Amino acid sequence: MDSGLAALLGAAVGSATTIAAAIVNGRAQARSQHAQWSRQHRRDAYARYLSALHDRDIAMNAVLAALRSDQPDLPDIDEKTGHFITLAREVHRAVEVVILEGPAPVAEVAERVTAASGDLSHAMRRMVENAHAGDTTRKAEDIALAAERERTLYQAVKDFRLAARSVIGEAI
Repeated sequence: MDSGLAALLGAAVGSATTIAAAIVNGRAQARSQHAQWSRQHRRDAYARYLSALHDRDIAMNAVLAALRSDQPDLPDIDEKTGHFITLAREVHRAVEVVILEGPAPVAEVAERVTAASGDLSHAMRRMVENAHAGDTTRKAEDIALAAERERTLYQAVKDFRLAARSVIGEAI
């Protein structure tokens, strides 16, 4: 083989190797960027959900506090309940994104939060209905039930935070 052909062949092999390395590096960088984008997207969805839960829980606490009064102010309770319902809808919208974006373990924990929220909301709704009816026979029992369900909800939200944190922190 003459030296000109050998140099040309060497240059071709070197160019092919350089191109192959660039392709591999480009794919690795694209995967890394996609993983970062995915983590950020999930983080944003989880943060929106937790923020909506926080706002809704403050509204729920206001309703429950008003219901604990010896002489509940029904128009005030109705106004606070309406505000709670509006914020609960925001939570439902936010959890849908979490369920779509998150892996199954995060979605399962989010569904536990939803179930615990529903249980507490049902207790609260019964308390509102009883307040409107002037029925105080189960008030102490309902207040105790609401407190128990608040603790269950709080634990479910803590579990969600842990699950979300583990997903956000792991490499995708």
